[in-house]
Amino acid sequence: MDWTYRLRLRHLQVLLSLSKTGNLTQSAAALNTTQPSLSKWLRELEEDVGLPLFERHARGLRPTRYGEALIEHARRIEGQLDMTRDDMSAMREGGSGLVAIGTSGVSAADTVPLAVARLIEKMPRAQVRIVESTMNQLMPQLASGELDIVVGRSDHPHDDAELFVEKLYDERINLVARPQHPLVARGSLTWDDVIGFPWIVWPQGTPVRNAMQDALVAAGKSMPSHCVESNSSLLNLALLNNSNLVGVASHRAARRFEALNAIRILPIDLEGYGSVSMYWHAPGVARPAVQMAIESLRESATPTVGGWTVS
Repeated sequence: MDWTYRLRLRHLQVLLSLSKTGNLTQSAAALNTTQPSLSKWLRELEEDVGLPLFERHARGLRPTRYGEALIEHARRIEGQLDMTRDDMSAMREGGSGLVAIGTSGVSAADTVPLAVARLIEKMPRAQVRIVESTMNQLMPQLASGELDIVVGRSDHPHDDAELFVEKLYDERINLVARPQHPLVARGSLTWDDVIGFPWIVWPQGTPVRNAMQDALVAAGKSMPSHCVESNSSLLNLALLNNSNLVGVASHRAARRFEALNAIRILPIDLEGYGSVSMYWHAPGVARPAVQMAIESLRESATPTVGGWTVS
């Protein structure tokens, strides 16, 4: 008999616990079983698989490369089961299902919120879960099934052959500051004017940071040495409004926050563009809430958003 037929959900929990603790005694206590029975089960599993899953050391257990591969599958199954539970729960309560969207900072200020607003307008009973983080954190959650869609920079490296990637838009960047900033009152600015102030910048690898570096290179300038680095739109906005920091923002976010009188776009041209894409796996599209979220993201990425034209 294929050994996978004998696997149960509890066995997956055992694997994940052993990978976390590296200790049979601790995992046995956490799973309310005995160390000998856990040891016996692991030995039998390794015999069934025909590969060593853990190396035994004086300090405990360490997964082999075969064990790591099986543990990664266990994580994905657990993530899918968690998503299934929440999806069924949302439907049981009269909803249209669950969609979990991961967003990096560059899309959290504009594209994703607009898409979610469209989604709940079209599908009022959908349950939406939004996670804001860096792409390095979001993509593993997409791979494990914890997220349905991730929206972020287009050039994020991946080796997932089943991953769908669709570029939503290219966008230029703007230098921004608070409405009362000394630079705002000036009719025109030079790079020397701007570099004379402290900056707040996005982390390395983000679309806005890449575009800003391209713009600096095109202008023959270097990054100011006195910079604050942050990947939070809310934190950046608060810092800009309470200091003389100069910030860098995607054009969409800059226009939206300027309309709210939260910031001003500084009058200096930047040669640089960022690119934002969405990532998802094909099976998720079978769920109506996920399919509608993807359509809403496409619509929110069009040149006209929120009643005004991005230009």
